[in-house]
Amino acid sequence: MTPDRFFSLMLLLASRNAVTTQELASALGVSLRTITRDLNWLRDAGLPVTAQRGRLGGVTMLPGPGLDLTRLTPGERDHLSLTGLDEKQRAELNASVESRRALSKIAATQSRRVHELLPLTDVVHVDSRPWLQAHMSGTTPASLIGPVRRGRRLRIEYDSPRESCPRHLVVDPYGLFAKAGTWYLVADCARVPRMYRLERITTWKEVDQPRRIRENETLTTVAAALVDQWELNHAIEVSATIDQTQIERAQRIFGQRLVRNDREESATGHKVTIHFPHLEDVRALLPFGSAVTVHGPTEATAHLSDLATSLAHHYAPSPTS
Repeated sequence: MTPDRFFSLMLLLASRNAVTTQELASALGVSLRTITRDLNWLRDAGLPVTAQRGRLGGVTMLPGPGLDLTRLTPGERDHLSLTGLDEKQRAELNASVESRRALSKIAATQSRRVHELLPLTDVVHVDSRPWLQAHMSGTTPASLIGPVRRGRRLRIEYDSPRESCPRHLVVDPYGLFAKAGTWYLVADCARVPRMYRLERITTWKEVDQPRRIRENETLTTVAAALVDQWELNHAIEVSATIDQTQIERAQRIFGQRLVRNDREESATGHKVTIHFPHLEDVRALLPFGSAVTVHGPTEATAHLSDLATSLAHHYAPSPTS
């Protein structure tokens, strides 16, 4: 278990009465197997961690050695539960001051031996934003957090990249979700769960009605289901060979959507499978030029051919008179 995950896990257990292993895994971004192994490690280390089965059960930290959160106000405990956010994202929620105050109280309870070490905040800096990310121009997290915490319905104008004009929707929010440096509003629209990028919410208005979310669903469960759905539900599965010099770049760009076939590697290229949500998304292969050879399906190669032809025609020299 890494030190940062140990701290986050201890903080989650100490700040909540009971929490399920699924909630712990989702909060820390690890698998159920990993969180089970971490909990066993805590028990073996003598920490008072216990688990109760059943609908009202969960993992609990019993009174005993651990992080001392008794000096925190309820608001500070609430802010510390945002363990996955970096300082920039906390600032976007107007939560950085409260979080720093809570962290300083915890730091003050550490032993003399710990104080002999340099503070983690001096030697570790986290920035979860993707490289070359454009400045957010739409709705900010801080502007939405009030209505969301009040449990109100929202009327939003959403500028989807797949629509010719913005759509006007009435949604029932579960909350705000930060994923890979991007903020999303997780909400039901006509009882169907959706994720809306905040930068594409051009306008919004609080409706004078309480939200109507589905029974037994929470922000954590809905967001996890939507992420799983996005990662597993792909319309196009492209097989290709990527040059040796470009395979690391491709893995950075496509992430888990790219699967390498280790049995079909050579000194010059790697056989891979890349999953795309839509046929149009295969255009992401164009910047690789001839370093990527697509083998199938036929509609993917045909679409790439059309895109390349259109691009070549666009940049063709003008005929001389």
